Amino acid sequence: MKERILVTGGTGYIGSHTVVELQNSGYEVIIIDNLSNSNADVVDNIEKVSGIRPVFEKLDCLDFDGLDAVFNKYKGIKAIIHFAASKAVGESVEKPLLYYRNNLVSLINLLELMPKHGIEGIVFSSSCTVYGEPDELPVTENAPIKKATSPYGNTKQINEEIVRDTVASGAPINAILLRYFNPIGAHPTALLGELPNGVPQNLIPYLTQTAIGIREKLSVFGDDYDTPDGSCIRDFINVVDLAKAHVIAIARILENKSDEHIEIFNLGTGNGVSVLELINTFEQTTGVKVPHKIVGRREGDIEKVWANPEHANKVLGWTAKETLADTLQSAWNWQKRLRERGIQ
Repeated sequence: MKERILVTGGTGYIGSHTVVELQNSGYEVIIIDNLSNSNADVVDNIEKVSGIRPVFEKLDCLDFDGLDAVFNKYKGIKAIIHFAASKAVGESVEKPLLYYRNNLVSLINLLELMPKHGIEGIVFSSSCTVYGEPDELPVTENAPIKKATSPYGNTKQINEEIVRDTVASGAPINAILLRYFNPIGAHPTALLGELPNGVPQNLIPYLTQTAIGIREKLSVFGDDYDTPDGSCIRDFINVVDLAKAHVIAIARILENKSDEHIEIFNLGTGNGVSVLELINTFEQTTGVKVPHKIVGRREGDIEKVWANPEHANKVLGWTAKETLADTLQSAWNWQKRLRERGIQ
């Protein structure tokens, strides 16, 4: 029998791509999502890509009894990948309590229920925001955790500590914390991608919506940073590459490959790319101009950060493979497909 994996936030951007990769690797997937930043149609598109329809339960991870009921309904779940979270830096500054409630309580609920239902493994979706403004580049997993520059970043730090403390207390849980850098792009089929509700909070969907004419101009937040062109530098990683790392992490937990009860991996390409470079690469790759303007710096933004992914490369045997140009082309193909479907 195929091993059952629960994916919270499984209709979201990274979640949906990960569901497909799990299915491609032979796992049975159960998705829970409250659809606060995604759409139930995603389940149809997952089925079109993988040929398998995942189980979908509309549920908020803040609902403890609801989660308990799902674990009772679908016996034998072996591990959880926890994506469900509010995830926009800017919004978190404006609505900190929303972020603390959503992001902390959902994880606490899962960790409380796991031993009751015999679920031993959890892969937690963390972020390079835990490093803050790093002292050394590229960033290794041993870099110090800095005071968060936003409530969003703080929830990731606190959640890592919650997992660490829970494991240290002797709970029968094995955890892998995956610290993502900046996931972008879409599935090569253009059936899955990033589709935020309302005005995009992330760079690439705003960029592609600007390129297709939905948005008037893309705002570049600051051109006076200490970087070659003055704009922020990030490590942009292809979302399918990122999804594949989760499948490897799940297999690692289920096969007891580690002596440690908790492991941490950076997931990035190892290349820093500025926002202005990214816009330029998009324009060169697609031949489409992106109207943009320089505006003031945005509160909570980090100047420059990129990964040293060697630990994941060696221990997990995982490497980011897709080029930036191909990844940006996939994002554009997705945006064009949304237009064809009459969505945007």
